[in-house]
Amino acid sequence: MGGAPYRQEEMPESRQILAYQSSSKNEDGKPELEMWRISDTALLRIAYADGTQFWMDRDARELWAAWPENLTLEDAASYLLGPILGVLLRFRGATCLHASAVAFGDRAVAFVGPPGSGKSTTAAALAQRGHAVLSDDIVALVERDNAFFAVPAYPHLSLWPESVGMLYGDSNALPRFTPAWDKRRLALGGDCKFEERELPVAAIYLLGDRRPDSGPGIASVDLRAALLELLPNTYATNILDAQMRAREFEILGRLVARVPVRKLSPSDDSTHLESLCEQVLADFQSLRGRAAHRGGEKPRGKPL
Repeated sequence: MGGAPYRQEEMPESRQILAYQSSSKNEDGKPELEMWRISDTALLRIAYADGTQFWMDRDARELWAAWPENLTLEDAASYLLGPILGVLLRFRGATCLHASAVAFGDRAVAFVGPPGSGKSTTAAALAQRGHAVLSDDIVALVERDNAFFAVPAYPHLSLWPESVGMLYGDSNALPRFTPAWDKRRLALGGDCKFEERELPVAAIYLLGDRRPDSGPGIASVDLRAALLELLPNTYATNILDAQMRAREFEILGRLVARVPVRKLSPSDDSTHLESLCEQVLADFQSLRGRAAHRGGEKPRGKPL
């Protein structure tokens, strides 16, 4: 922490190859995030618009972090304990969904979607109703015993002020992660529980477009559509090489064959959040009932 693997003058621009650039930009028009591969080395440089930088070796065994004087260790840790370790997991071969995961009894349910789709808000609403949270934003999967398990992460949820206001009636009801970041931290372990066990994934809900004129809705998704929806919603998918992408395709094919995938369309009206939770719980119970009627949770079809 607080260092780099080389001096700046040792790494000319000609040796850096742009691997990824975010579409979102800051007030100065600079991309919020860029990833650079360093030629003739096994290093990946991850640069944020605020000046925070990380370097990672290809084997994901060494990691460096540096930040400008106007930021703090806590600011750097906000990146480290989220997207950076998410990238590290990908390089170590772990499949990670861009999702939040919640425990329904002894099973995990994943809510998958792009930024701003409502993953954390849905998890927080369910946490308020007594369901423990396993992970927020990044859900690492482990394949074992013909099943997929969600791995618990950190005991907190990260929420935008609008979501805090929706859940608690006041956008300032929860503290910021750091003074420089607007997101709020919902600590887990008290009234809102944290699940410390790996749990088998029993359902995946894909968060779709919001419905402007009606309440939330849930629809089934066939195997092919489920696979095509999950592929762009794995974490850090832009950094995968051809071999990593082929392996992920096989893993996701087995995942959608074994785990029911549903389309969850939230409502534009925040007052329907309770209805959304009730529909998810009812739908999950229906899925579990059908699995029990079939004699257990078995694959839904051949892997694609």
